[in-house]
Amino acid sequence: MSRSLLHRWTPFVAARLRQNQRLLAVSTAAEQSLSESPDVVRMTENCVRRMKELHTKDASVEGKMLRLSVETGGCSGFQYVFLLDDKKNEDDRIFENEDVKLVVDDISYDFVKGATVDYVEELIRSAFVVTSNPNAESGCSCKISFTAKQ
Repeated sequence: MSRSLLHRWTPFVAARLRQNQRLLAVSTAAEQSLSESPDVVRMTENCVRRMKELHTKDASVEGKMLRLSVETGGCSGFQYVFLLDDKKNEDDRIFENEDVKLVVDDISYDFVKGATVDYVEELIRSAFVVTSNPNAESGCSCKISFTAKQ
């Protein structure tokens, strides 16, 4: 390669590298701000691990998402309902961690934004539960129902 051609291409390549670095920095910052957003519904490592186990152990569960919804009822006024679902509705919000998807419908999202979903194994049951919810004023000891903040 001739020296003059190299000198002509060097500024172009350097500018392209700087542009790619800026794009990468913006993309990384956007991902971090999304994952650190107070409105994201998070899944713990136990929750993700259990969903992955279900996907590998049972062919009928493979590809399904964990759906969290809120219904009226329970001893505190509202209750969390977990289902395995393979369809996404137009108003659903999807939260993903390590290829495990958590789906929340738009109405339920108002009750659980910022919450954390876990999988717990206890003597009396093993279940997905909401361990912390900034929108709940109080809850029952079984972590199935809660009272929403006004």
